[in-house]
Amino acid sequence: MLIAIIATLAFAILVNVSFLARSAIARGAKPTLEATILGAVVNFFDTLGIGSFAPTAAWLKFRKLVPDRLIPPTMLVGLTPPVMAESVIFLILLGVMVDTTLLVGCALATMIGGIVGAPLVARARVWVVQLILAIGLALAAGAYVMTNLHLFPGGGEASGLPVELTVIAVIASFVLGILANFGVGNYAPMLVMLSLMGMDPRLCFPIMALGGSLMGASASVRHIQIGQVDMRVVLGLTLGGIPAVLVAALIVKSMPIEVLRWMVVVVVLYSAAILLRAALHGRREHRAESATAAVPAS
Repeated sequence: MLIAIIATLAFAILVNVSFLARSAIARGAKPTLEATILGAVVNFFDTLGIGSFAPTAAWLKFRKLVPDRLIPPTMLVGLTPPVMAESVIFLILLGVMVDTTLLVGCALATMIGGIVGAPLVARARVWVVQLILAIGLALAAGAYVMTNLHLFPGGGEASGLPVELTVIAVIASFVLGILANFGVGNYAPMLVMLSLMGMDPRLCFPIMALGGSLMGASASVRHIQIGQVDMRVVLGLTLGGIPAVLVAALIVKSMPIEVLRWMVVVVVLYSAAILLRAALHGRREHRAESATAAVPAS
C-alpha cells in the first residue's frame, strides 16, 4: 500500500511541476533572486521542523514582495513542490509505521479541503484574507513559543487511532485544507491534535506532509487557473526549496534551531500586527462604502 501511495505522489509531483513549468513559460515569468533564497531558507528549516508557511508569509509581507491578497495563494503554489519532496522522504522513512486508514483518510480530506478553499480565497475581500492570515501568523507564533518552552503535548506511542478519533482527525484535516488557502499552515494544529489523541509525534510528519502535498497540488492548479499568484515568487520558492529539502533531510538531518525559532517569532508577530491593522482599516472602509451606498440619493 505504501508503495502505491508513493507512486501516486510521484505522479502528482510530475503533473504539478509540469503544469507549473508550462504556466511559467506561457507568462514569461522568471524567478527572482530574493524569492529563490527565501525558498531555500524556509524549506531547509521546514524539513528540520520549523514550518514554512508562517516565515514565508511574514517575509512576503515584511518586504512587500506581493500584494496582501496574493500572499496565501502565491506561497501555497510555490511551497507545494518542496513539500511534495519532503512527503516522499517522510513516507519512505516513517510511512510504513503509520496506520494506512488514518494516513490516506487525512491526506484525502486535506486535499478536498484545499480544492474547496481555492475559489473561496479568490472571492474573499482583501481585508478578510488579511485578517485570517494575521490570525494564522499569531497562532503560528504561539506554536513556536510553546515548542521552545516545551509546552506541546508529548504524545503517545500509537501508530493509529480508534475509529471515532480517526473520523475527527479526517474532519479536522478537511478544515485545515480550506484554511491553507488563506495562509494558515497545517503543521502545528495537526501535530497538537494527533499528539493529544495519543499518536507518536514522529509519525505525524508523514500524515501532515502527504496531506499538504495532495492539497497543494490540487489547489495550486486552481490558483494558477484563477491567475491570482505572482509566478516570479512562485518559481523562486520552488527552485530554491527543492534542493534545500534534500540537503536538510539527507545531509544535515538535525541541528539546534531554538534561537532561530525565537527570531522567527519576532518577524511573524510583526507581520501579523501589520496585517491585522490593514484588515481593520479595510473593514472600516468597507463598512463606510456600504453605508454610503445604502443612503438614497436626494
